[in-house]
Amino acid sequence: MKLAIGLFVIGAVLVIACGGSSSKPSATPTAQSATTPAVATPAGTGGRTVKTVTLTSTAFADGASIPTKYTCDGESVSPPLGWDGPPSGTQSLALIVDDPDAPSGTFVHWVIYDLPPSLRGLPEGVSTDAKPSTGGTNGKNGSGKSGYTGPCPPSGTHHYHFKLYALDTSLNAPSGWSKDQLLQAMQGRVIGQGELVGTFSRG
Repeated sequence: MKLAIGLFVIGAVLVIACGGSSSKPSATPTAQSATTPAVATPAGTGGRTVKTVTLTSTAFADGASIPTKYTCDGESVSPPLGWDGPPSGTQSLALIVDDPDAPSGTFVHWVIYDLPPSLRGLPEGVSTDAKPSTGGTNGKNGSGKSGYTGPCPPSGTHHYHFKLYALDTSLNAPSGWSKDQLLQAMQGRVIGQGELVGTFSRG
């Protein structure tokens, strides 16, 4: 009798164990686990994923040193820039150049906005006038002046970020806007962005 009860218990355990593995099919990967994580979006996109716009310069490569001509040790003129076509729906372009390595906080070297969407670059030495003939409207740099001012670190190597934004609207803004004013106006309007980083060392 004891043997029969023992065999019955063992059989029940085996049935339960087998049933646990076969009563439900193996879980299949969910769509979330099979997809690539969402790409981080830059400031001003309103949470949208934006198209990457390739920004380049014939004066220096990404991550390379900016020639002296475009710094305070030279002529302090803006370097030539070029970019590929912005995404469909672009109504204007904006450019910010800043130095996050500045000792007193990020220093702004150039703010220019309302650039025509048909532009595919800017020539060397864009005027610091409020409305340069090359297009767009100059804002104020970190020195409180209009247009571009060249890299001028007190010492060490600094990184200069040239950031191009494609917007789905024309800002029709007055000249003299600061970087913060521009960023605020661009909120939720960025549909494309490109970045080029150059370095410069002194001291």
